[in-house]
Amino acid sequence: MRLLVLNPNTSPSVTERLAAVATRAASPGTEIVAVTAPRGFPYLSSRAEAQIGGAIALEMLAEKGGDYDGAVIAAFGDPGLHAARDVVEVPVVGMSEAGMLAACLLGRRFSLVTFAPALASWYEDCVALHGLTGRCASIRHLDEAFRSIGEVQEEKAEQLVALACRTVEQDRPDVIVLAGAPLAGLAPLVADRIPVPLVDPIAASIRQLEMLVAMTPRLPEAGRHLRPAAKPNSGLPPALSRIMAGR
Repeated sequence: MRLLVLNPNTSPSVTERLAAVATRAASPGTEIVAVTAPRGFPYLSSRAEAQIGGAIALEMLAEKGGDYDGAVIAAFGDPGLHAARDVVEVPVVGMSEAGMLAACLLGRRFSLVTFAPALASWYEDCVALHGLTGRCASIRHLDEAFRSIGEVQEEKAEQLVALACRTVEQDRPDVIVLAGAPLAGLAPLVADRIPVPLVDPIAASIRQLEMLVAMTPRLPEAGRHLRPAAKPNSGLPPALSRIMAGR
């Protein structure tokens, strides 16, 4: 099984973290291929940036063609996820949806803990998009600036642990989801310091994607992700035009 981990951000250091966590989470025989956005933003921090990142994610999926059995959109907020499911013929999961669904298997309510205030309202929209508002106890964020997106978890680990503990005490979630691609791999390092289970969304994504690939689901002929009718898309990059035309 060959799985694509697609980072819609332009930070190679974040991609390296994602790839390392994905490789550890993957089953024997699963190959992880991680790619970084060729343009865009070092990290997506707003709805506007997510729209741009989502379009770039679709292009990246198209350019890889049939080289993978499933794909993860590895940015919390899942930019481009539902559009990808409309046009890509293999299973595609979003890191935030996978992380929150894993949390729902561990407890009744979860909280998101993240590293920047700009992310909070966008993540609130993401929770609602996936129909999980009633399961979300809170979305908590740090307020301090950070020096480097590639090293934010090392720089802010103590503050994130303290924030997670306050979240458990004040909001009473059953599970904490560490939200944001730059936090990949932090959960197992701090799990024994937080009194509820922690979810690493990229690890959850890989395990869920392996399950979906193994299920060999058929392509939809009805429902929300019915493939669009073939039509000219001459203004799109060739690879993206081909998948939009169903070829």
